[in-house]
Amino acid sequence: MLCIVNENTDPFFNIASEEYIFRNFREDCFMLWRSEPSVIIGKHQNTLAEINWDFIKKHDIKVVRRLSGGGAVYHDPGNLNFTFIKHGRNRKLMDFKKFTDPVIKALAKMSVIAKFEGKNDLRVDGLKISGNSEHVFRNKVLHHGTLLFDSNLDNLENAIKKEKDHYSDRAVKSIRSQVTNISSHLRNNISISEFRELMQSFMFNYFPGTVFYHFTNEEITKINNLVKEKYSGWEWNYGCSPRYMMKKVITAGDHRITVELTVTKGIIEKFKIDDSGQFGEVTEKICAAVTGLQHEETSLIKKLSGFHKSSFIQSFSIIDFVHALF
Repeated sequence: MLCIVNENTDPFFNIASEEYIFRNFREDCFMLWRSEPSVIIGKHQNTLAEINWDFIKKHDIKVVRRLSGGGAVYHDPGNLNFTFIKHGRNRKLMDFKKFTDPVIKALAKMSVIAKFEGKNDLRVDGLKISGNSEHVFRNKVLHHGTLLFDSNLDNLENAIKKEKDHYSDRAVKSIRSQVTNISSHLRNNISISEFRELMQSFMFNYFPGTVFYHFTNEEITKINNLVKEKYSGWEWNYGCSPRYMMKKVITAGDHRITVELTVTKGIIEKFKIDDSGQFGEVTEKICAAVTGLQHEETSLIKKLSGFHKSSFIQSFSIIDFVHALF
């Protein structure tokens, strides 16, 4: 087995590196890695329904869609992620307990008693420390999971929390759980770097013959190309969400309207404003103008700027109106 050494903390690079290894490496691989603050969305999720849009924007938290299914998870430098990529027979590849077992045993060596519970969680005293997901293609499986070591749990709670769900879809929904940090259950205080070393050392003993592997310059270039072409793009991270509808009541002073939109492959295919006749024909023109656009902030603001003199936009403002559509 190869132990991939990855010190990069860019979440786009890290998620892209998993796909690159999965597609190109013939050896079984293991990788420990950390990322800057980010929300990692499951492949089959509606991104906007999973994130706290206001909090994400305010704190510049990156959003990345991964290859595997399951729910949204939060990453930051206090979270250690692990990835297994292994070969086998297709019918026997998906096995959450198989891949989390060495992690449980490594934690036990540190006197942290974790258990596999639910569909794909590791928990300590009933509190979640790890979420796991898998992607299988032909004779390969990618299994990855989080290990909350010393994460900012307030940011975790806020980044993936939606106070009210305005979305209707058939996308996979995240299951919210109470969480805890591993560091709170250790007998001795250690840094996340020391924790990483302990986890890595255990894996070397658990999988005899494991050797370190560093990406070549050529491989790093190819991974960065994958970042540019896919993982840092709006089309993958937002546009690949399953078809969804959103209905929301928006108020500004004495004005109150209801907005409904339907989005397919990231494109607004239906847009309706019910304003009870407050603004006349301009609402129909606005609906026609935004239909066919990406459900994306910049393109909507640009298009609506042409209505800046209308009574509608003067009442709601372009920025506030667009912001309310997320």
